[in-house]
Amino acid sequence: MMITHDTRCALEAVVDLLNTAPEGGAPSAPDALSDVPSLHEFVARNAFSDVGTLTERDLASVRSVRARFAQVFAADDDRSAAELLNSLVAAAGTTPRLTDHDGYDWHVHYFAPGASVADHLAADGGMALAFLVVAGERERLRRCEAPDCRHAFVDLSRNRSRRYCDSRTCGNRLHVAAYRARRREAAS
Repeated sequence: MMITHDTRCALEAVVDLLNTAPEGGAPSAPDALSDVPSLHEFVARNAFSDVGTLTERDLASVRSVRARFAQVFAADDDRSAAELLNSLVAAAGTTPRLTDHDGYDWHVHYFAPGASVADHLAADGGMALAFLVVAGERERLRRCEAPDCRHAFVDLSRNRSRRYCDSRTCGNRLHVAAYRARRREAAS
């Protein structure tokens, strides 16, 4: 499955946004989007362009978009996901346009010039997720299988075999625990 650079960036931003939620990580994890400075960090980390001054209203709107993306990840079927995405993208007032900014080749932005950061996320992220639904690849939207982690991720592996948000942390931790359990059992 070929995914363009801008679609990959939008998917990464959606995943990053979802993983700021308390339910995105450990159950006792705080909300990583709790104030405007944390929203600034999120915007900078994802290199969003055309973002003006961020306010408490932007924070509330982004958190609302985050909840809607979580519903898409949890959708039972493609039809439900499509209805959620249609609503999300329509509310953002999508305005597709070609652009080549910040050293990137031509790509499509789906948000209108001067759009809020929430509309930017809803439009670009919603369209990126819609491309997965259209391609019949919605099952690539996953949550980490580690028992103490519920981070979101998009499985872009060739054979759709990824199970953990990060194989170096969650995956490795579970493999080491299983190895130690086998060793204990063999020693007894």
